[in-house]
Amino acid sequence: MDQAVNAANLGAAAGDLSMWALFMHASIVVKLVMVGLVTCSVIVWAIIFDKFTTIRRVTRLGNDFEERFWAGGSLDDLYESDGAKPVHPMAAVFGAAMGEWRRSSRIAGIDLVHGGVQDRVNRAMAITITREMDRLNRWVIFLATIGPVAPFIGLFGTVWGIMHAFGSIAAMHNTNLSVVAPGISEALFATAIGLVTAIPAVIAYNVISNSMSVFEDRLDAFGTEFAAILSRQSEERGA
Repeated sequence: MDQAVNAANLGAAAGDLSMWALFMHASIVVKLVMVGLVTCSVIVWAIIFDKFTTIRRVTRLGNDFEERFWAGGSLDDLYESDGAKPVHPMAAVFGAAMGEWRRSSRIAGIDLVHGGVQDRVNRAMAITITREMDRLNRWVIFLATIGPVAPFIGLFGTVWGIMHAFGSIAAMHNTNLSVVAPGISEALFATAIGLVTAIPAVIAYNVISNSMSVFEDRLDAFGTEFAAILSRQSEERGA
């Protein structure tokens, strides 16, 4: 009979240690910490999904654009189809350079070689690359912030929860495991949520940052190559 009673008590305790029960039995401060961390986790996964989707999209569009760029067609036609109203970063870089070069070439009597045209083209591409990368990197800083901070927020919830649990234990004058375990579990649950929030954020930040860096290098390389092409065309017109 005693064994049956003990088994029932253990089953009840196990039920009380479910995630929902841990949340409901936690103090208001720990609840706020948990809700905040879960909210951050949702935002983190939304940013991860958005950035990975964006990286795949701009990489695919960049590949398609470069194939047409190096196919040897008319740069003016490519500008009209892609550069005038760009929908991805590489086309934006091309459009900025080509647009500046075309505007300069229309100036009567300008020296395309020594008239500062190349400097303006390079500056237009550099500004465009910076602007496009800033747009692509938007919200990535949130991952860099949440990654290191979330475990400490969870730890704060744990410390507060343990203080609250010890106060309850002292008031009950009972150190039985069935009394101690729920309060400690509630407190540790906050740290667990903090780690679950932080780990994906740190991993995603490193992967996304590396992908963005690679793509920025690709834009820089394309800009350098295109600047050389425009420089040759300027010399040919000036000859």
